[in-house]
Parts: sequence; C-alpha cells; structure tokens
Amino acid sequence: MTINKIANGSDLTIALDGRLDTTTAPQLDDELKTSLSGVKKLEIDLGKLEYISSAGLRVLLSAQKVMNKQGEMVVRNVSEEIKEIFEVTGFVDILTIE
Repeated sequence: MTINKIANGSDLTIALDGRLDTTTAPQLDDELKTSLSGVKKLEIDLGKLEYISSAGLRVLLSAQKVMNKQGEMVVRNVSEEIKEIFEVTGFVDILTIE
C-alpha cells in the first residue's frame, strides 16, 4: 500500500493506494499518529484503495476518534466494494463519507 500525504496548513489529505489490511494497517496507523497533531480537517481519499480489512477499519475508527476531538474527518472517493464493507460493518454511521 502507498500512502500519499498532502498537508495544507491545518488541512491534511491522505490518499491510499492498494490494500489496507493486517499487513499495511500498522503503517497507516503510525503515519496518522505522527501526522494528526494540529490538524483541523483530515481528508482520507480511498479512490485507489482496492480492499480494506477489519484491521484497516480499526485504523479509520481510531483516526475518527482523534478528529472528533480536534476537528473533522471526511472519507472521499469510496468504491462500491469498500462502501459495501462500510455499510455491512455500520461504518456509514460513524464516518462522514462523500
């Protein structure tokens, strides 16, 4: 999985490319833990994400909890396959998906 970060003041965009699974979720988790300080708006772009596992969902949930305290988080460009996973797991009610 590739993580592309674009910081613009207190806005941060993270674009994911590949698979967010048990192997790659710790990489994203570490990246978010070091990057979220001072961020008011976090945008996660899943346009090139092929797959997300429960480990990946946990990382998104963790990021959402942090951003609930300091700003907002938006998930964009969700494929039909990933959207279905969000619906089945109830993440459509937790995340802001655009």
